[in-house]
Amino acid sequence: MTGASDYLQFSGANCRHCYKCIRHCPVKSISFSTGTARVEILTEECVICGRCFVICPQKTKSIRDDTHKARDMIRRGETVVASVAPSFSANFDGVSINSMRTALGRLGFSGASETALGATVVKREYEHIMASDDRDVVISSCCHSINLLIRKYFPEALPHLAPVVSPMRAHCAAIKAEKPDAKTVFIGPCISKKSEAEQYQGTVDCVLTFDELSRWFAEEGIEPEKSAGREPPQAGRARLFPIPGGIVKSMTEHRSDRSYIAIDGMQNCISAIRGVIIGDVRDCFIEMSACAGSCVGGPAMSGSGRFLVKDWIAVEASAGELDFDAASLEGGSLVQKFEPRPVRKIFPGAAAVEETLRAMGKKRPEDELNCGSCGYDTCRDKALAVLTGKADITMCLPYLHERAKSFSDTIINNTPNGIIVLDKSLVIQQANRAACAILNIREESDVKGRNVSCVLDPTPVLRSADMGENVYEKRIYLVEYKKYVMQTIIQDDGHNIIIILMRDVTDEEISRGRKVEICGEAIEITDRVIEHQMRTVQEIASLLGETAAETQIALSSLKDTIHNEQFLH
Repeated sequence: MTGASDYLQFSGANCRHCYKCIRHCPVKSISFSTGTARVEILTEECVICGRCFVICPQKTKSIRDDTHKARDMIRRGETVVASVAPSFSANFDGVSINSMRTALGRLGFSGASETALGATVVKREYEHIMASDDRDVVISSCCHSINLLIRKYFPEALPHLAPVVSPMRAHCAAIKAEKPDAKTVFIGPCISKKSEAEQYQGTVDCVLTFDELSRWFAEEGIEPEKSAGREPPQAGRARLFPIPGGIVKSMTEHRSDRSYIAIDGMQNCISAIRGVIIGDVRDCFIEMSACAGSCVGGPAMSGSGRFLVKDWIAVEASAGELDFDAASLEGGSLVQKFEPRPVRKIFPGAAAVEETLRAMGKKRPEDELNCGSCGYDTCRDKALAVLTGKADITMCLPYLHERAKSFSDTIINNTPNGIIVLDKSLVIQQANRAACAILNIREESDVKGRNVSCVLDPTPVLRSADMGENVYEKRIYLVEYKKYVMQTIIQDDGHNIIIILMRDVTDEEISRGRKVEICGEAIEITDRVIEHQMRTVQEIASLLGETAAETQIALSSLKDTIHNEQFLH
């Protein structure tokens, strides 16, 4: 069986990890891995309802475009007939089936007909089942996503699923019965019809969404002509099929001992199916549609910002009071046996679940917030998804918040720098341990919620705010605390806070002052030594001068004596 990954593609590069697709997936068939940035639709589990495509805010998912298949059949010269879903009157405002037939003819289609013809045949079969069958609950089988849901997740309800083909297949079978060589292309608002056509091959050769058709029209410069006021149709009661309760409204024969109800939206359908299984829902025909608003709320209606009420009105206006004159199919072509295809489930032991919950920070029952931010309904569902490889522990928002808070608190409370966080009114929001130590604050709670002026001169903060500039590493003296700090003031406009950072440099200042004092003392000592040395030099010089003079006199006297003795002899 082909799966969702064949019809929906992900662009992981655009994913912003909002988990909205998981949150809205009715069967949680999306696997997410933070480490590998991998987002994947699990084919075996998906029911191809298209909710993930519709609600993704980043548009990371796209529907497989099959227009090339239809183009190729037309290029080959084959007879290509379109089966146009009755919701076209809502998608293409004011366009009649004749205008649609003309526009499709310009694209190369050999003909176009309304799927409502097949719906007429299908609703007759529903009436026949209700009149002749003894089952107490019958569930409509028009919606392929609902059929997949029952086959995969609620096989116990399969006996209640009407064994009838969808209007798409009934109509395309009728086209091929009339034109055996024709190729059929169903055009509608649904993604899952692509899966249905490929699962039950031989009847529908190609499926296009209204979105694909609109793009094809735009590429070829074709705009279907809108009809001026037209007379209300006499026939075409089955055109009501795509709106909530449309199948029930189209049925002309109702048993008096049975209820006929319509349910749209996957969660509502799941609830009803569970009720059928346990016996709380009995004696009724249930029209089920996976999409809220039924088919006109389909994921592939073209355009955005659609109004369901307006679309319902458009469909109702296109329907007549009488049935189409549609011939019944021969040879059991309407019969469809739905086989169960249960999803393989893994049930980890209770001990493994508890261990995973603890790893997610859920150590006590009250820690299990069941907030759904991860996409899962409960923390235990999330733990099971982690154990089965469908989710990461880090997808838990409260877990990430607590871990980030713990991490930041650890850093803030263990840094040696004082940190004070103020709001724009200069009210203290946070003061770490280092700031309390610098400012002689006993506990953070003593100042939290008070104006910063109770502990610091606010002038530098106000000046920084007025100038719109941050102040970095400015040395100031806190007179009251007899401390020197290097102060940084940061204006965080993005979070409307002001951050004051203080690095205590009191010891550095004392050390620097002591060094200056020591240097002064050393210079004074040096000056005294130099002065003493100079005096000593001067004294030595004086003594040396006297000695030299005396020596000179003595030597001169000695010289004269020697000279006189030589003269006498």
